[in-house]
Amino acid sequence: MDLIIGSHVSFTKDKQLLGCVEETLSYGANTFMFYTGAPQNTNRMEIDDNKTKEAIKLMEENNIDYKNVVVHAPYIINLANNSDDEKWNFAINFLKQEISRCEKLGVDKLVLHPGSHVGLGSEVGIQNIIDALNIVLNRKTNVKILIETMAGKGSECGRNLDEVRKIIDGVDNKECIGICLDTCHLNDSGYDVNNFDKILDEIDNKVGLDKIYCIHINDSKNVCGAGKDRHENIGLGTIGFDSLINIIYNERLSNIPKILETPYVSIDDNSKDKIYPPYKFEIEMIRNKINNSNLISDIRNYYKDIIK
Repeated sequence: MDLIIGSHVSFTKDKQLLGCVEETLSYGANTFMFYTGAPQNTNRMEIDDNKTKEAIKLMEENNIDYKNVVVHAPYIINLANNSDDEKWNFAINFLKQEISRCEKLGVDKLVLHPGSHVGLGSEVGIQNIIDALNIVLNRKTNVKILIETMAGKGSECGRNLDEVRKIIDGVDNKECIGICLDTCHLNDSGYDVNNFDKILDEIDNKVGLDKIYCIHINDSKNVCGAGKDRHENIGLGTIGFDSLINIIYNERLSNIPKILETPYVSIDDNSKDKIYPPYKFEIEMIRNKINNSNLISDIRNYYKDIIK
């Protein structure tokens, strides 16, 4: 099976899903992930069905399987803390809205940060997540909510596979719940991703490998167990190129979309406001299985030529 590799792309007002596909093709990718609006606010544009049809046509022409496309829910959804009923119900309703937008777009994978308990304790936070998801998933839908494995910073829930399992076990609608692994988050939460088959064995034992629907491929700026969640470009972090390649090409994950969320690169050290996506270069590295020691300078030179 061909490698299913892509990155985060932008869903803009003008081009919407069509722009996502065009950006994906520019990176040499064959899948992608996007937010249906800004991840940090509630502003949402109307979905243009004509743009969606154009996007699907372009995907078909370029052998991009729509079944591998992923939406990421906004960060502002926090299901773990119900100390304020109004805010908790807002989070529930906003997640329902995101599911409806996925349905309208025809995307059936929605990645969700489970949330932070903010002082309530992980046990209470996890129960709140379960209760909220059972409210959200009490109707028939083709959309699967994928609980992302978290790095363990602050009061995050889902910081280990036991917490993720508790959430999945508590959700009634098992057909609509799954997992999104994140290599940086796993590393930062204390898992040795150099021995990824051991992690997969644990997942298989606790929830089943069939619950993995997406993997975020990120290097990490931090040592294993740091609990900080700081992504790094491929091959430049503590996980390293070889370990990430072993994860990406693991046969047990061959049918799972791999999504890059690595940092944008500044045009030079003095222009932190001018940053550009690294995905074209990182995907090329991954496809060739060759680490590019000049990654940052190659990215900078490429975009300098474009903006001249």
